[in-house]
Amino acid sequence: MRREASVLHLDLDAFFAAVEQRDKPSLRGRPVIVGGVGGRGVVATASYEARAFGAHSAMPTGEARRRCPPGTAFLGGRFAAYRATSDVVMALLRELSPLVEPASLDEAYVDLAAGEHRDLSVEAVTALGRALNDRIAAATGGVTGSVGIGSSKLMAKIASDLDKPDGLVVVPPGTELDVLHPLPVTRLGGVGPATAERLHQIGVKTVGDLAARSLTDLVALAGRAHGAGLYALARAEDDRPVVADREAKSVSAEETFERDLTDVDVLGREIDAMAGRVGGRLRASAVSGRTVTLKLRRYDFTTITRSQTLPQPTDDPRLIAATARRLLTEAGTSGGLRLLGVGVSGLSVYAQGDLFAGALLEGEPFAEDDEPEDDATPVREVRPPEPEIPLAVEKRWWPGQDVRHDELGPGWVWGRGLGRVTVRFEGPRTGPGPVRTLAADDPALHPADPPDWRTPR
Repeated sequence: MRREASVLHLDLDAFFAAVEQRDKPSLRGRPVIVGGVGGRGVVATASYEARAFGAHSAMPTGEARRRCPPGTAFLGGRFAAYRATSDVVMALLRELSPLVEPASLDEAYVDLAAGEHRDLSVEAVTALGRALNDRIAAATGGVTGSVGIGSSKLMAKIASDLDKPDGLVVVPPGTELDVLHPLPVTRLGGVGPATAERLHQIGVKTVGDLAARSLTDLVALAGRAHGAGLYALARAEDDRPVVADREAKSVSAEETFERDLTDVDVLGREIDAMAGRVGGRLRASAVSGRTVTLKLRRYDFTTITRSQTLPQPTDDPRLIAATARRLLTEAGTSGGLRLLGVGVSGLSVYAQGDLFAGALLEGEPFAEDDEPEDDATPVREVRPPEPEIPLAVEKRWWPGQDVRHDELGPGWVWGRGLGRVTVRFEGPRTGPGPVRTLAADDPALHPADPPDWRTPR
Protein backbone atom coordinates (compact mmCIF):
# COMPACT_ATOMS: atom_id res chain seq x y z
CA MET A 1 0.00 0.00 0.00
CA ARG A 2 1.01 3.61 -0.52
CA ARG A 3 1.40 6.20 2.18
CA GLU A 4 -1.06 8.53 0.41
CA ALA A 5 -4.53 8.01 -1.03
CA SER A 6 -3.25 8.37 -4.58
CA VAL A 7 -5.08 5.67 -6.56
CA LEU A 8 -8.44 6.72 -8.02
CA HIS A 9 -11.06 4.30 -9.33
CA LEU A 10 -13.96 5.52 -11.45
CA ASP A 11 -17.06 3.41 -12.06
CA LEU A 12 -19.69 4.98 -14.32
CA ASP A 13 -23.18 4.44 -12.91
CA ALA A 14 -25.48 1.99 -14.77
CA PHE A 15 -23.50 3.09 -17.81
CA PHE A 16 -25.28 1.52 -20.78
CA ALA A 17 -28.71 2.37 -19.36
CA ALA A 18 -27.60 5.91 -18.50
CA VAL A 19 -26.49 6.53 -22.08
CA GLU A 20 -29.83 5.22 -23.34
CA GLN A 21 -31.74 7.53 -21.00
CA ARG A 22 -29.62 10.49 -22.06
CA ASP A 23 -30.23 9.85 -25.77
CA LYS A 24 -33.92 8.90 -25.36
CA PRO A 25 -35.74 11.58 -23.32
CA SER A 26 -38.92 9.50 -23.03
CA LEU A 27 -36.97 6.91 -20.97
CA ARG A 28 -35.67 9.28 -18.32
CA GLY A 29 -36.92 8.26 -14.90
CA ARG A 30 -38.22 4.95 -16.22
CA PRO A 31 -36.87 1.39 -15.76
CA VAL A 32 -34.48 0.52 -18.59
CA ILE A 33 -32.85 -2.85 -19.30
CA VAL A 34 -29.99 -3.11 -21.81
CA GLY A 35 -28.91 -6.50 -23.07
CA GLY A 36 -30.17 -9.48 -25.02
CA VAL A 37 -33.92 -8.94 -25.40
CA GLY A 38 -34.76 -12.39 -26.77
CA GLY A 39 -35.92 -15.43 -24.87
CA ARG A 40 -32.37 -16.48 -23.91
CA GLY A 41 -31.00 -12.97 -23.46
CA VAL A 42 -29.07 -11.74 -20.44
CA VAL A 43 -29.18 -8.32 -18.77
CA ALA A 44 -26.02 -6.29 -19.38
CA THR A 45 -27.09 -3.22 -17.40
CA ALA A 46 -30.20 -2.27 -15.46
CA SER A 47 -31.01 1.36 -14.72
CA TYR A 48 -31.43 2.32 -11.08
CA GLU A 49 -35.17 2.52 -11.66
CA ALA A 50 -35.10 -1.14 -12.81
CA ARG A 51 -32.85 -2.18 -9.94
CA ALA A 52 -35.53 -1.03 -7.53
CA PHE A 53 -37.59 -3.99 -8.79
CA GLY A 54 -34.74 -6.49 -8.37
CA ALA A 55 -33.30 -6.49 -11.90
CA HIS A 56 -29.51 -6.65 -12.16
CA SER A 57 -26.72 -7.46 -14.59
CA ALA A 58 -26.21 -11.12 -15.59
CA MET A 59 -29.86 -11.88 -14.80
CA PRO A 60 -31.78 -13.70 -17.55
CA THR A 61 -33.87 -11.16 -19.46
CA GLY A 62 -36.96 -13.30 -18.91
CA GLU A 63 -36.55 -12.98 -15.14
CA ALA A 64 -36.07 -9.21 -15.47
CA ARG A 65 -39.33 -9.02 -17.45
CA ARG A 66 -41.15 -10.82 -14.66
CA ARG A 67 -39.76 -8.50 -12.01
CA CYS A 68 -40.07 -5.15 -13.75
CA PRO A 69 -43.37 -3.31 -14.21
CA PRO A 70 -45.20 -2.73 -17.49
CA GLY A 71 -43.60 0.10 -19.40
CA THR A 72 -40.03 -1.06 -18.73
CA ALA A 73 -37.82 -0.52 -21.77
CA PHE A 74 -35.90 -3.59 -22.98
CA LEU A 75 -33.23 -2.48 -25.44
CA GLY A 76 -30.44 -4.04 -27.45
CA GLY A 77 -27.09 -2.33 -27.06
CA ARG A 78 -25.47 0.50 -29.04
CA PHE A 79 -21.74 0.12 -28.55
CA ALA A 80 -20.87 3.04 -30.81
CA ALA A 81 -22.77 5.34 -28.43
CA TYR A 82 -21.16 3.78 -25.36
CA ARG A 83 -17.70 3.98 -26.87
CA ALA A 84 -18.10 7.66 -27.77
CA THR A 85 -19.16 8.52 -24.22
CA SER A 86 -16.42 6.38 -22.70
CA ASP A 87 -13.79 8.12 -24.83
CA VAL A 88 -14.87 11.51 -23.45
CA VAL A 89 -14.58 10.22 -19.88
CA MET A 90 -11.19 8.59 -20.42
CA ALA A 91 -9.88 11.85 -21.88
CA LEU A 92 -10.91 13.64 -18.68
CA LEU A 93 -9.06 11.05 -16.62
CA ARG A 94 -5.90 11.50 -18.70
CA GLU A 95 -5.96 15.18 -17.80
CA LEU A 96 -5.39 14.08 -14.19
CA SER A 97 -2.52 11.70 -14.88
CA PRO A 98 -0.71 9.98 -17.75
CA LEU A 99 -1.21 6.69 -15.92
CA VAL A 100 -4.82 5.68 -16.66
CA GLU A 101 -5.71 2.00 -16.74
CA PRO A 102 -9.08 1.33 -18.38
CA ALA A 103 -10.66 -1.84 -17.01
CA SER A 104 -13.68 -1.63 -19.34
CA LEU A 105 -15.73 1.01 -21.14
CA ASP A 106 -17.15 2.26 -17.84
CA GLU A 107 -14.33 1.67 -15.37
CA ALA A 108 -10.74 2.84 -14.94
CA TYR A 109 -7.92 3.36 -12.43
CA VAL A 110 -5.84 6.54 -12.25
CA ASP A 111 -2.45 6.97 -10.55
CA LEU A 112 -2.75 10.47 -9.11
CA ALA A 113 0.86 10.39 -7.90
CA ALA A 114 2.00 10.40 -11.55
CA GLY A 115 0.01 13.54 -12.36
CA GLU A 116 0.69 17.21 -11.82
CA HIS A 117 -1.41 17.42 -8.66
CA ARG A 118 1.31 17.06 -6.09
CA ASP A 119 -0.90 17.69 -3.11
CA LEU A 120 -2.14 14.21 -2.19
CA SER A 121 -3.64 15.12 1.15
CA VAL A 122 -7.09 13.72 1.89
CA GLU A 123 -8.57 17.21 1.52
CA ALA A 124 -6.92 17.80 -1.85
CA VAL A 125 -7.86 14.47 -3.43
CA THR A 126 -11.41 14.84 -2.09
CA ALA A 127 -11.73 18.18 -3.89
CA LEU A 128 -10.22 16.62 -7.02
CA GLY A 129 -12.72 13.76 -6.95
CA ARG A 130 -15.66 16.10 -6.45
CA ALA A 131 -14.55 18.25 -9.39
CA LEU A 132 -14.13 15.14 -11.54
CA ASN A 133 -17.70 14.04 -10.84
CA ASP A 134 -18.97 17.46 -11.93
CA ARG A 135 -16.87 17.48 -15.09
CA ILE A 136 -18.01 13.99 -16.11
CA ALA A 137 -21.68 14.88 -15.77
CA ALA A 138 -21.20 18.09 -17.75
CA ALA A 139 -19.13 16.49 -20.53
CA THR A 140 -21.35 13.44 -21.04
CA GLY A 141 -24.74 15.11 -20.96
CA GLY A 142 -25.68 13.84 -17.54
CA VAL A 143 -24.02 10.42 -17.24
CA THR A 144 -22.63 10.12 -13.72
CA GLY A 145 -19.79 8.19 -12.15
CA SER A 146 -18.79 7.12 -8.66
CA VAL A 147 -15.23 7.79 -7.52
CA GLY A 148 -13.19 5.92 -4.94
CA ILE A 149 -9.71 7.06 -3.84
CA GLY A 150 -7.40 5.03 -1.66
CA SER A 151 -3.88 3.81 -1.05
CA SER A 152 -4.22 0.85 -3.46
CA LYS A 153 -6.28 -0.39 -6.37
CA LEU A 154 -8.16 -2.68 -3.99
CA MET A 155 -9.21 0.13 -1.68
CA ALA A 156 -10.03 2.54 -4.52
CA LYS A 157 -12.33 0.02 -6.15
CA ILE A 158 -13.98 -0.89 -2.84
CA ALA A 159 -14.50 2.82 -2.11
CA SER A 160 -16.12 3.58 -5.48
CA ASP A 161 -18.87 1.07 -4.69
CA LEU A 162 -19.71 2.43 -1.24
CA ASP A 163 -21.70 5.52 -2.28
CA LYS A 164 -23.44 4.99 -5.63
CA PRO A 165 -24.66 6.62 -7.78
CA ASP A 166 -22.67 9.84 -8.32
CA GLY A 167 -20.70 9.17 -5.16
CA LEU A 168 -17.26 10.00 -3.80
CA VAL A 169 -15.47 8.08 -1.05
CA VAL A 170 -11.87 8.70 0.01
CA VAL A 171 -10.27 6.13 2.33
CA PRO A 172 -7.61 7.93 4.39
CA PRO A 173 -4.35 6.00 4.75
CA GLY A 174 -4.36 3.96 7.94
CA THR A 175 -8.12 3.37 7.92
CA GLU A 176 -8.18 0.63 5.29
CA LEU A 177 -9.04 -2.20 7.66
CA ASP A 178 -11.76 -0.16 9.33
CA VAL A 179 -13.46 0.17 5.94
CA LEU A 180 -12.67 -3.30 4.63
CA HIS A 181 -13.37 -5.69 7.51
CA PRO A 182 -17.13 -5.08 8.00
CA LEU A 183 -17.85 -5.72 4.30
CA PRO A 184 -19.21 -9.02 2.95
CA VAL A 185 -16.40 -11.27 1.82
CA THR A 186 -17.91 -11.28 -1.69
CA ARG A 187 -16.73 -7.65 -2.10
CA LEU A 188 -13.20 -8.99 -2.64
CA GLY A 189 -12.35 -9.54 -6.27
CA GLY A 190 -10.98 -13.02 -5.65
CA VAL A 191 -14.19 -14.36 -4.10
CA GLY A 192 -16.59 -15.80 -6.64
CA PRO A 193 -19.75 -17.80 -5.90
CA ALA A 194 -17.98 -21.12 -5.40
CA THR A 195 -15.29 -19.67 -3.11
CA ALA A 196 -17.92 -17.70 -1.19
CA GLU A 197 -19.92 -20.86 -0.59
CA ARG A 198 -16.86 -22.68 0.76
CA LEU A 199 -16.02 -19.72 3.00
CA HIS A 200 -19.59 -19.50 4.30
CA GLN A 201 -19.45 -23.18 5.22
CA ILE A 202 -16.59 -22.45 7.63
CA GLY A 203 -18.25 -19.35 9.06
CA VAL A 204 -16.44 -16.72 6.99
CA LYS A 205 -18.99 -14.11 5.92
CA THR A 206 -17.15 -10.79 6.25
CA VAL A 207 -13.68 -9.69 5.24
CA GLY A 208 -12.91 -9.44 8.95
CA ASP A 209 -13.83 -13.11 9.36
CA LEU A 210 -11.47 -13.90 6.50
CA ALA A 211 -8.65 -11.90 8.09
CA ALA A 212 -9.03 -13.97 11.26
CA ARG A 213 -8.16 -17.16 9.38
CA SER A 214 -4.58 -18.32 9.11
CA LEU A 215 -2.67 -18.58 5.87
CA THR A 216 -2.56 -22.35 6.34
CA ASP A 217 -6.35 -22.51 6.60
CA LEU A 218 -6.88 -20.48 3.45
CA VAL A 219 -4.33 -22.42 1.41
CA ALA A 220 -6.01 -25.65 2.46
CA LEU A 221 -9.39 -24.22 1.46
CA ALA A 222 -8.57 -22.50 -1.82
CA GLY A 223 -5.14 -23.71 -2.94
CA ARG A 224 -1.72 -22.14 -2.61
CA ALA A 225 -2.01 -19.17 -4.98
CA HIS A 226 -5.66 -18.33 -4.36
CA GLY A 227 -5.41 -18.86 -0.62
CA ALA A 228 -2.35 -16.63 -0.35
CA GLY A 229 -4.13 -13.98 -2.43
CA LEU A 230 -7.17 -14.00 -0.16
CA TYR A 231 -4.94 -13.79 2.90
CA ALA A 232 -3.29 -10.64 1.52
CA LEU A 233 -6.50 -8.96 0.35
CA ALA A 234 -8.17 -9.47 3.73
CA ARG A 235 -5.31 -7.40 5.19
CA ALA A 236 -5.59 -4.69 2.49
CA GLU A 237 -2.21 -5.74 1.10
CA ASP A 238 -2.21 -4.75 -2.57
CA ASP A 239 0.84 -3.41 -4.39
CA ARG A 240 -0.47 -3.70 -7.95
CA PRO A 241 0.59 -0.72 -10.08
CA VAL A 242 -1.67 1.30 -12.34
CA VAL A 243 -0.65 0.25 -15.86
CA ALA A 244 -1.48 2.73 -18.60
CA ASP A 245 -3.44 1.48 -21.60
CA ARG A 246 -3.24 -2.13 -20.56
CA GLU A 247 -4.36 -4.32 -23.42
CA ALA A 248 -5.68 -7.73 -22.43
CA LYS A 249 -4.58 -10.61 -24.63
CA SER A 250 -7.24 -12.95 -23.28
CA VAL A 251 -10.23 -13.15 -20.95
CA SER A 252 -10.72 -16.26 -18.83
CA ALA A 253 -12.35 -17.78 -15.77
CA GLU A 254 -11.47 -20.90 -13.85
CA GLU A 255 -12.62 -22.86 -10.84
CA THR A 256 -10.84 -25.28 -8.50
CA PHE A 257 -13.11 -27.98 -7.07
CA GLU A 258 -13.19 -29.32 -3.53
CA ARG A 259 -13.11 -32.88 -4.92
CA ASP A 260 -12.15 -34.34 -8.27
CA LEU A 261 -15.07 -34.31 -10.69
CA THR A 262 -15.82 -36.83 -13.43
CA ASP A 263 -19.53 -36.21 -14.07
CA VAL A 264 -19.77 -34.66 -17.54
CA ASP A 265 -23.12 -33.02 -16.77
CA VAL A 266 -21.75 -31.32 -13.67
CA LEU A 267 -18.64 -30.20 -15.54
CA GLY A 268 -20.83 -28.95 -18.37
CA ARG A 269 -22.75 -26.73 -15.97
CA GLU A 270 -19.47 -25.38 -14.64
CA ILE A 271 -18.42 -24.59 -18.21
CA ASP A 272 -21.71 -22.79 -18.84
CA ALA A 273 -21.23 -20.64 -15.75
CA MET A 274 -17.64 -19.74 -16.64
CA ALA A 275 -18.56 -19.02 -20.26
CA GLY A 276 -21.22 -16.64 -18.95
CA ARG A 277 -18.63 -14.75 -16.89
CA VAL A 278 -16.17 -14.63 -19.78
CA GLY A 279 -18.85 -13.42 -22.19
CA GLY A 280 -19.89 -10.71 -19.74
CA ARG A 281 -16.33 -9.46 -19.37
CA LEU A 282 -15.82 -9.44 -23.14
CA ARG A 283 -18.95 -7.35 -23.58
CA ALA A 284 -18.00 -4.98 -20.79
CA SER A 285 -14.61 -4.45 -22.45
CA ALA A 286 -16.17 -4.06 -25.91
CA VAL A 287 -14.11 -6.86 -27.48
CA SER A 288 -14.71 -10.24 -29.08
CA GLY A 289 -12.36 -13.21 -29.43
CA ARG A 290 -11.79 -15.98 -31.96
CA THR A 291 -10.00 -18.68 -29.95
CA VAL A 292 -11.72 -20.60 -27.17
CA THR A 293 -9.43 -22.45 -24.75
CA LEU A 294 -10.31 -25.09 -22.16
CA LYS A 295 -7.87 -25.61 -19.28
CA LEU A 296 -7.91 -28.89 -17.34
CA ARG A 297 -6.01 -29.98 -14.25
CA ARG A 298 -6.32 -33.69 -13.64
CA TYR A 299 -6.33 -35.64 -10.40
CA ASP A 300 -2.53 -36.07 -10.61
CA PHE A 301 -2.02 -32.28 -11.07
CA THR A 302 -1.21 -32.68 -14.76
CA THR A 303 -2.43 -29.52 -16.52
CA ILE A 304 -3.42 -29.51 -20.18
CA THR A 305 -5.15 -27.06 -22.51
CA ARG A 306 -7.27 -27.57 -25.61
CA SER A 307 -8.17 -24.77 -28.03
CA GLN A 308 -10.36 -24.16 -31.04
CA THR A 309 -10.31 -21.11 -33.31
CA LEU A 310 -13.70 -19.96 -34.57
CA PRO A 311 -14.44 -18.53 -38.03
CA GLN A 312 -15.54 -15.19 -36.55
CA PRO A 313 -14.87 -13.36 -33.26
CA THR A 314 -17.57 -13.82 -30.62
CA ASP A 315 -18.61 -12.75 -27.14
CA ASP A 316 -21.66 -15.05 -27.07
CA PRO A 317 -21.47 -17.19 -23.90
CA ARG A 318 -23.60 -19.87 -25.57
CA LEU A 319 -21.10 -20.32 -28.39
CA ILE A 320 -18.15 -20.15 -25.98
CA ALA A 321 -19.77 -22.80 -23.76
CA ALA A 322 -20.67 -25.08 -26.68
CA THR A 323 -17.08 -24.92 -27.98
CA ALA A 324 -15.61 -25.59 -24.52
CA ARG A 325 -17.96 -28.53 -24.02
CA ARG A 326 -16.73 -30.07 -27.27
CA LEU A 327 -13.15 -29.59 -26.13
CA LEU A 328 -13.99 -31.30 -22.84
CA THR A 329 -15.45 -34.27 -24.70
CA GLU A 330 -12.25 -34.55 -26.71
CA ALA A 331 -10.00 -34.27 -23.66
CA GLY A 332 -12.02 -36.62 -21.45
CA THR A 333 -12.47 -36.67 -17.69
CA SER A 334 -10.70 -39.91 -16.87
CA GLY A 335 -9.47 -40.02 -13.27
CA GLY A 336 -11.28 -36.81 -12.36
CA LEU A 337 -10.62 -33.09 -12.75
CA ARG A 338 -9.68 -30.78 -9.89
CA LEU A 339 -9.59 -27.56 -11.95
CA LEU A 340 -11.44 -26.34 -15.01
CA GLY A 341 -11.01 -23.07 -16.89
CA VAL A 342 -12.54 -21.40 -19.95
CA GLY A 343 -10.83 -18.60 -21.84
CA VAL A 344 -11.12 -16.57 -25.04
CA SER A 345 -8.15 -15.03 -26.86
CA GLY A 346 -7.43 -13.46 -30.23
CA LEU A 347 -9.29 -10.35 -29.10
CA SER A 348 -10.51 -7.58 -31.38
CA VAL A 349 -12.66 -4.49 -30.98
CA TYR A 350 -16.37 -5.13 -31.15
CA ALA A 351 -18.28 -5.07 -34.39
CA GLN A 352 -21.70 -3.46 -33.92
CA GLY A 353 -23.42 -6.57 -35.20
CA ASP A 354 -21.85 -8.72 -32.50
CA LEU A 355 -23.53 -6.91 -29.63
CA PHE A 356 -26.17 -8.83 -27.74
CA ALA A 357 -26.85 -11.43 -30.39
CA GLY A 358 -30.23 -12.14 -28.88
CA ALA A 359 -31.27 -8.56 -29.45
CA LEU A 360 -30.39 -8.70 -33.12
CA LEU A 361 -32.02 -12.06 -33.64
CA GLU A 362 -35.03 -11.80 -31.39
CA GLY A 363 -35.90 -8.09 -30.98
CA GLU A 364 -39.01 -7.40 -28.93
CA PRO A 365 -41.07 -4.31 -28.10
CA PHE A 366 -41.69 -2.68 -24.75
CA ALA A 367 -44.25 -3.94 -22.28
CA GLU A 368 -47.93 -3.88 -23.13
CA ASP A 369 -49.07 -0.66 -21.47
CA ASP A 370 -46.40 1.66 -22.87
CA GLU A 371 -48.80 4.08 -24.54
CA PRO A 372 -47.57 5.47 -27.88
CA GLU A 373 -48.63 8.88 -28.99
CA ASP A 374 -50.49 10.25 -32.02
CA ASP A 375 -51.52 7.66 -34.59
CA ALA A 376 -49.05 4.94 -33.63
CA THR A 377 -50.17 1.39 -32.94
CA PRO A 378 -47.88 -0.33 -30.41
CA VAL A 379 -46.41 -3.69 -31.32
CA ARG A 380 -47.81 -5.98 -28.62
CA GLU A 381 -45.71 -9.03 -29.32
CA VAL A 382 -43.27 -10.37 -31.85
CA ARG A 383 -44.73 -12.98 -34.18
CA PRO A 384 -43.46 -14.46 -37.43
CA PRO A 385 -43.80 -11.80 -40.15
CA GLU A 386 -46.69 -12.09 -42.56
CA PRO A 387 -45.81 -14.05 -45.69
CA GLU A 388 -45.55 -10.98 -47.90
CA ILE A 389 -42.94 -9.37 -45.59
CA PRO A 390 -39.48 -10.88 -46.13
CA LEU A 391 -37.77 -11.95 -42.91
CA ALA A 392 -34.60 -10.11 -43.95
CA VAL A 393 -36.50 -6.80 -43.90
CA GLU A 394 -38.02 -7.57 -40.50
CA LYS A 395 -34.63 -8.38 -39.02
CA ARG A 396 -33.13 -5.03 -39.97
CA TRP A 397 -34.65 -3.39 -36.89
CA TRP A 398 -34.08 -4.02 -33.20
CA PRO A 399 -35.27 -2.25 -30.03
CA GLY A 400 -33.24 0.84 -29.21
CA GLN A 401 -31.59 1.07 -32.65
CA ASP A 402 -30.81 4.55 -33.98
CA VAL A 403 -32.67 5.37 -37.19
CA ARG A 404 -33.42 8.34 -39.44
CA HIS A 405 -36.49 8.97 -41.58
CA ASP A 406 -36.16 11.17 -44.66
CA GLU A 407 -39.18 13.24 -43.63
CA LEU A 408 -39.58 12.71 -39.89
CA GLY A 409 -35.91 12.97 -38.92
CA PRO A 410 -33.86 11.04 -36.32
CA GLY A 411 -35.31 8.62 -33.79
CA TRP A 412 -35.01 5.12 -32.40
CA VAL A 413 -36.81 1.81 -32.77
CA TRP A 414 -39.50 1.38 -30.13
CA GLY A 415 -40.73 -2.03 -31.35
CA ARG A 416 -41.26 -4.20 -34.39
CA GLY A 417 -43.34 -7.08 -35.69
CA LEU A 418 -46.06 -8.00 -38.18
CA GLY A 419 -44.13 -6.30 -40.95
CA ARG A 420 -44.04 -2.99 -39.12
CA VAL A 421 -41.54 -0.96 -37.13
CA THR A 422 -42.55 1.57 -34.48
CA VAL A 423 -40.19 4.54 -34.07
CA ARG A 424 -40.09 7.30 -31.49
CA PHE A 425 -38.69 10.48 -33.03
CA GLU A 426 -36.60 12.23 -30.38
CA GLY A 427 -33.00 12.82 -29.41
CA PRO A 428 -30.78 13.81 -26.50
CA ARG A 429 -31.45 17.53 -26.95
CA THR A 430 -35.23 17.30 -27.52
CA GLY A 431 -38.15 16.57 -25.27
CA PRO A 432 -40.03 13.27 -25.45
CA GLY A 433 -40.97 12.83 -29.10
CA PRO A 434 -43.89 11.45 -31.09
CA VAL A 435 -44.26 7.81 -32.05
CA ARG A 436 -45.07 6.59 -35.56
CA THR A 437 -45.63 3.08 -36.88
CA LEU A 438 -44.18 2.48 -40.35
CA ALA A 439 -43.83 -0.38 -42.77
CA ALA A 440 -40.68 -2.39 -42.03
CA ASP A 441 -39.60 -1.91 -45.63
CA ASP A 442 -40.32 1.85 -45.74
CA PRO A 443 -37.65 3.16 -48.16
CA ALA A 444 -37.48 6.44 -46.24
CA LEU A 445 -36.35 4.73 -43.00
CA HIS A 446 -32.63 4.03 -42.55
CA PRO A 447 -30.29 2.82 -39.80
CA ALA A 448 -28.33 5.76 -38.38
CA ASP A 449 -25.29 6.57 -36.29
CA PRO A 450 -25.85 7.44 -32.62
CA PRO A 451 -26.90 11.04 -32.02
CA ASP A 452 -24.34 13.52 -30.75
CA TRP A 453 -25.53 14.66 -27.33
CA ARG A 454 -23.32 17.74 -27.59
CA THR A 455 -25.13 19.34 -30.54
CA PRO A 456 -28.75 20.42 -31.05
CA ARG A 457 -30.99 18.18 -33.14
